[in-house]
Amino acid sequence: MTHFLAPVLALVIWSLIVAIILYIRRIPAMRAARMHPEKAKTPDGEWKRQLPLPAQYASHNYSHLMESPTLFYVLMFAIFLMGLASHILSLLGWGFVILRVIHSLIQLSGGKVMHRFSVFSLSILLLIVMSVLTVVGLVTSYNNLAI
Repeated sequence: MTHFLAPVLALVIWSLIVAIILYIRRIPAMRAARMHPEKAKTPDGEWKRQLPLPAQYASHNYSHLMESPTLFYVLMFAIFLMGLASHILSLLGWGFVILRVIHSLIQLSGGKVMHRFSVFSLSILLLIVMSVLTVVGLVTSYNNLAI
C-alpha cells in the first residue's frame, strides 16, 4: 500500500489552502477596519467580531482543520506503522478527507450549520469505523502470532 498515506497529504494541502484563504480574507478586512495588528494578539476577543463574516468563517474553519483531523493523522500513521494498511481503510481515509473538504466549503461559503454538522458527524463516524477496523485488525494479527 505505497499510497496509503496519500489522504494525509491531501488533507495537509487542503489545510494550507484554507490558511491562504484565511489570510486573503483577514488581512484586507483588518486594513479596511483600520485595525492595528496588536488587537489580534489574542485568538479570541471583540476584534474578531469586527471583521466581516467571510473572514470569520475562514478563521473558524482553519481552527476546525486543526481539531478532529489530528485524530485522523495519528490514526493513519498508526495503521501504516502497525502494518495494517488496507484498501478499505484507504478508502475510508479518502472519505474522511472528502467530507472535511465539503465541511470547509460549507463553512467558507457561510452555508447552513446543520449541513456542516451533518458532514462533520459523518466524518467522525468514518473515524470511528476506521478505529474499530484497526483494533479488529490488530487483535486478529496478535491472535495469529500467538498461535
